[in-house]
This record gives sequence, structure tokens and C-alpha cells, in this order.
Amino acid sequence: MEERKSKMKKEDLFARLRQNTRHQYDMPDMNIDGIHYPDVLEQFKKISEAVGGKVKTVSKSDDLNVVIKELYPEAKVFASNVEGISIADRNPDTVAEAQDLNGTDVAVLQGELGVAENGCIWVPQTMKEKALCFIAEELVILIDKDKIVHNMHEAYPLIKFTDYGFGTFISGPSKTADIEQALVMGAQAARGVTVVIRE
Repeated sequence: MEERKSKMKKEDLFARLRQNTRHQYDMPDMNIDGIHYPDVLEQFKKISEAVGGKVKTVSKSDDLNVVIKELYPEAKVFASNVEGISIADRNPDTVAEAQDLNGTDVAVLQGELGVAENGCIWVPQTMKEKALCFIAEELVILIDKDKIVHNMHEAYPLIKFTDYGFGTFISGPSKTADIEQALVMGAQAARGVTVVIRE
């Protein structure tokens, strides 16, 4: 009985709303192209640096292990499950639990899609312990030059989830200015991000 009364009240409310609606508007056209840049790669680099990241461009023949070691000569602990990254001391697929990744100086991740509009990179979960994306002091994100698009309108249809069902956009290092408007780097995740673009 209560449910029926509730339903009647709801229907009465909707009827009154319809009765007092004076103007009807069509839905807006959602066919939006988004912004396009003359040089998508240069725009991506510019924005990545503007949000606090670093960008390194390499050729496909360069040894990524050497490149990463040169970028972080002081780092002692590297972690990755990216094929070919032999400098990794830890693998997020083989650690017993996420806490075992604590103390990682540099995590090397594979990015799937870059966006020039905001310098972000789509990083799907391809590892057992996704904590690696957030627990390391520094991130190195690898991405191929031909995987960079102009804007988020182009990016969203290209996003694919793995069996883990998780992914994240990363743009520059973690930062916040919530406390006394003082900018703090590495507040919730990595203190620094280097994007390595393979041409």
C-alpha cells in the first residue's frame, strides 16, 4: 500500500512538471571534433612539460634500459613488467603483495595512448599489482609516437580495458595545493614523471 502511494505521488509530481513546462529544447548536437593541433607531437611534449613532467624522445633502436639508467643514475630500485626492461629489480606480477613494491625508486610503465590536449597518457592495468603506478617515487611511461592523439574526444573511443578492468590517465607528477595553497609534489603518487616517446 505504501509503495502504491509513493508511486502515485511520484507520478503526480511528474504530471505537474510536464504541465508547467513552457519551453521544450532539443538535445544539443554531440558530434564534437575537439581541438586539433598543427603538430600533435610538439603539443603533447609542450603540455607534458607544462604540467611538471619531462619528455625524452628516443628511436626504436635505442636500448631503453640504458636510456632509463641515464635519466635516473642515482636510482637503486627499479620495478616493471614491461617486456625488455631488464634493469627492473621488482616485478609487479611476481611480488607476493602490493606492499613489496614500497621503496621503488623508478617504475617503468607502458602507456597505450597519449593526448596532446592535456598531456595525459592512458595506462591500462597490465600487472597484478597496480599499486606500482602510484607507489614509486618516479614514473617512466613509455609510449609510441603514433599513439598520440589530439584530444580527449579522439581518445575515449580508443580506450581498451584489460582483463583487470582498470586503467588510469596520468599527466605529470602527483601534486596538490590543498593545504595553505602551498604546492606539494608527490602528494598522492609519484614525485616525477618522465615520458619516453619512441619514434
